[in-house]
Amino acid sequence: MLFSQIIGQQEVKDRFIRSVSEGRIPHAQLLSGPEGVGKLPLAIAYAQYICCEHRGARDACGVCPSCLKYNKLAHPDLHFVFPIIKPAGKQSAVCDDFMGDFRKLVQEKTYFSVDEWYSRISGDAKQGMIYTNESEEIVRKLSMKTYEAEYKVMIVWLPEKLHESAANKLLKILEEPYEKTLFLLVSNAPDAIITTILSRTQRIQVPGLADAEIKQALLDRHDGLTEAEAADVARIAGGSYLRAEMLLEDGNESRVNFDRFVTIMRLAWQVGNRKDHASLKTLRKWADDIAASSVGRERQKKFLQYAQRMVRENFIYNLHQADLNYMTSYESDFSVRFSPFINERNVEQLVAELALAERHIEQNVNAKMVFFDLVLKIIMLLKK
Repeated sequence: MLFSQIIGQQEVKDRFIRSVSEGRIPHAQLLSGPEGVGKLPLAIAYAQYICCEHRGARDACGVCPSCLKYNKLAHPDLHFVFPIIKPAGKQSAVCDDFMGDFRKLVQEKTYFSVDEWYSRISGDAKQGMIYTNESEEIVRKLSMKTYEAEYKVMIVWLPEKLHESAANKLLKILEEPYEKTLFLLVSNAPDAIITTILSRTQRIQVPGLADAEIKQALLDRHDGLTEAEAADVARIAGGSYLRAEMLLEDGNESRVNFDRFVTIMRLAWQVGNRKDHASLKTLRKWADDIAASSVGRERQKKFLQYAQRMVRENFIYNLHQADLNYMTSYESDFSVRFSPFINERNVEQLVAELALAERHIEQNVNAKMVFFDLVLKIIMLLKK
């Protein structure tokens, strides 16, 4: 992975290049920021630049033996840790069991979501985790001498998914690092990482991409896309190239979440204002359907995050300033009639209840209870 292959983020690239040229490479760094802005590609490109045998002033050479191995994510001194889903019937699993799938996904997409990763490795509804026994693998790999490069590099994608005992073992390594070892942690939710790990890393905030950067990347990578279409998608994407790609895909999850959001809000309004018992039964079925194991907890969380965004967007819609809204055409069409029901009397509570439901799903609370309780609260809040 070369810096030149990554969209935008020039300030972060310059910072990485400067750390190498000055010989001041911190042993543990945390790249944090929104999903889909290039954090994982940046970490890989940084590691490749450090290990490149003929690095230039602005990028790795891309053709030396080290770079060729990095291009395939197969360098013997490059190691990855990422959340996995333990296969049914197996007592234990480690990241190396899934390394082939991980390499393929990074090489195919570069920008991808955790949901895409989970669907690649498993068809069930469980959430991924970095299990306790992974820490033993980390110790084993880092205790060895480097094979070819000056540094051993360990990239931990989504350290917030570390099991508590694995996090504590990782902490010990960060406190007493092996010589010439570099940790690059890549996080979407740094607040979910234990504070003792955070305090031992140098934090690098990776910001959202500029609309112009996303627009140009879309035009470069999608034949037939007009400038107007690319500009519209880039504005709605909110700084995430991943979200921009998702918006372009037919039948993507955003449209599914939109349909779910429309259903719950329309039915909740009907029950609250018409005492429509048939609609109440339909709401109960809606809650049961989204709580089904086939949906999966990660997708349930994504829906709740989407619903929070839509509530905020509809509240902002009432301000009648189009430049402050980031909605697709079909979302805007729905909001014309729906937005008056989101006001200063209920917007904060609606967002709070949706966020609480998201936390409960994260904590493995019974999904049917969570969603039906949420439905009942929405009915009351829409009446305000």
